[in-house]
Amino acid sequence: MDITKLIGVGFIALVTIVIVKQYKPEFAVYVSLTAGIIILLMTFDGFMQVINVLESYSEKLSISSKFVKIIIKITGIAILGEFACSICKDCGESAIASKIDIGSKVLIISASIPIITSLLEVVLKVLP
Repeated sequence: MDITKLIGVGFIALVTIVIVKQYKPEFAVYVSLTAGIIILLMTFDGFMQVINVLESYSEKLSISSKFVKIIIKITGIAILGEFACSICKDCGESAIASKIDIGSKVLIISASIPIITSLLEVVLKVLP
């Protein structure tokens, strides 16, 4: 992944949106959504590299793969939630964006319950 390519896609989308808004404002949302999806797909290789590093270190440190999967799931929820919020804000729907933001935070907390539970169990074992 090259940052110049990401910036290039972003700027091309920006210029296209500015031009399209003058003639067909309703199509600007489609350009924004398409650009966002392209940028997400461009970063997929980098995300996979991070996942591979996490998995290799979890094996070396004897960390349960269950926890690594939870961390990856939480990261995915955060990224997709932020992406959806940004699209909604671009469309002028900040109320929907805030609901998605709250919903993604609730999903993150619920996904992290096994990690929190394990941490509390360790703390309870240490306490007399």
